[in-house]
Amino acid sequence: QVQLVESGGGLVQPGGSLRLSCAASGFTLDYRAIAWFRQAPGKEREVVSCISSVASDTHYAASVKGRFTISRDNAENTVYLQMNSLKPEDTAVYYCATEGLCRDLGTFTFWGQGTQVTVSS
Repeated sequence: QVQLVESGGGLVQPGGSLRLSCAASGFTLDYRAIAWFRQAPGKEREVVSCISSVASDTHYAASVKGRFTISRDNAENTVYLQMNSLKPEDTAVYYCATEGLCRDLGTFTFWGQGTQVTVSS
């Protein structure tokens, strides 16, 4: 089955950390850009980070820069989002997506089902 599966979400206190995983099955992530998006209740979906097929080419939203790190492990067919110093405003459903370009984030067409991240004391 061709799919992206996110995992690693959960409840964490402010200042804590989580690592999200985006695992592909049925196809390879090699040579594909992967983006993380999030959507909080009542808000529009926003991009969090993107990594191109070249692992050194990464992009971050201003709100997470310096706190989040995106990485990819092609051997594991997985992309990760390390989230540190989490804030309540990071609470959202996080989605990974592929079949797009980091330079044009509206192009991503293949999505996972999402994982909930809740930052609360």
